[in-house]
Amino acid sequence: MKNVKIISLLIVTIFLNSCGDEFLSPTPLSFVGGDSFFKSEKELNTAVIDMYDAIQGINSFSSGDNHGIQIEFQLTEMRSDNTKTKSQEGEQAEIESYNIEATNGVVADYYSSFYNVIYRANVVLLNLDVATNENRAAIEGEAKFVRAYAYFNLVRLFGDIPLVDRVISPEDEEISFTRVSTTSIYALIVSDLENAVSSLDNSYINRASKAGAETLLAKVHLTLGSYSTARTLLESVMGSGYSLESNFVDVFYKEGNDEVIFAVGFTPDNANDSQNFSAEWLNAVGRTSGINYVTDEARAALDALGGDRTTFSYRQDVSQPTHYQVVKYLPNGDADLGIQATSNNPTQAGNDWIVLRYADVLLMHVESILAGGALTADAAAIASFQSTRDRAGLNTPVVSVSKQDLLDERRVELAFENHRLFDLIRFGVAESVLGNFATNNGYSFSATDLLLPIPESEIGLSSGALTQNPGY
Repeated sequence: MKNVKIISLLIVTIFLNSCGDEFLSPTPLSFVGGDSFFKSEKELNTAVIDMYDAIQGINSFSSGDNHGIQIEFQLTEMRSDNTKTKSQEGEQAEIESYNIEATNGVVADYYSSFYNVIYRANVVLLNLDVATNENRAAIEGEAKFVRAYAYFNLVRLFGDIPLVDRVISPEDEEISFTRVSTTSIYALIVSDLENAVSSLDNSYINRASKAGAETLLAKVHLTLGSYSTARTLLESVMGSGYSLESNFVDVFYKEGNDEVIFAVGFTPDNANDSQNFSAEWLNAVGRTSGINYVTDEARAALDALGGDRTTFSYRQDVSQPTHYQVVKYLPNGDADLGIQATSNNPTQAGNDWIVLRYADVLLMHVESILAGGALTADAAAIASFQSTRDRAGLNTPVVSVSKQDLLDERRVELAFENHRLFDLIRFGVAESVLGNFATNNGYSFSATDLLLPIPESEIGLSSGALTQNPGY
């Protein structure tokens, strides 16, 4: 399925009595009334599509809409040492400078958006009985992949969070607003993804697949330090027919290519199905002027280690020569780079957002073999590491891979794709790297900044039952 369409009418109709005006921006509750059950597999499939629609988010300028993945880079890349704002103003500047308030609207938007994803997945799981025996397992696998994906994002960003693993009633406030341990959240994520692995095939790129579930589960196990399990999963994906694109630029501008494992689909020049986050990387386009400008530190890394990737990772802003822009996902193209525009209106771009791709698999494979150690000369690890370097024109044979080598390679290969912050945390170097970055750029950073604040609006809705993270 190339593009996920917004098919909300049926869903809104079905859930009108239970959700009212809060359907598109719910609290972490999964309320449903007694008349909210689906009657056929056709209706259930509409709900399946609606899960992906929630991830896709709403392309709008309204702070009241759930923007889904369209604002994720603000909470990941902009909290790393990769990107910054041009204006250094507003809520984005809070994020960039590690001075985030619990009232930050971007944080609240993301939190509610991804609990909305979880809600929609839970609704699908509640109604599995209307599916045919032939399709029930696959539908369950898709819903559990989506739920696990949402929880994995939330737990890494917020730490202990409410675990809502089913559709609940309005009276179940304790479940809705009680933070549970990350251990419990990860247990659900692992269970959900194991189910998805066993239930899915590789029919889709813009929907859940077996390889997508294996890749995400491998990343979860790396996060948990279960290296051998991660390696088994990654080697399964490596045997599933995916491959690196020969030209790096084609990864981002030839949609549906053999490197993409899971991507969020968007359609150009369509008010409902387009995205505007890539336009926001440009000067004075989108909701904000110049979000996600490239830091000096990221440019230095790409210049030194990026090889052929550098040209297609960042460029100078012609109108603001002291600034540099992300090149990946340009909505308006670049004739000098041979990149065609993806839309007539850059704020309605059609660039799919790649969540999981094969280069990430190869580099995680190295990580699984390194297993937290400082250095490896393992032949399988070297082969995987060499593959991404060869594609970048860096053909000097590698004889060993250190932890720092791997972190550097992940930085330049996956730059501006929402991986850097989580990589730093997973590799155990986030405090030192981001502390030095903050000092060099006039920011103030502490360990508590590795987690986002629980939105003050959610704490208010809970009447204080939902507690705040330390440091906020």
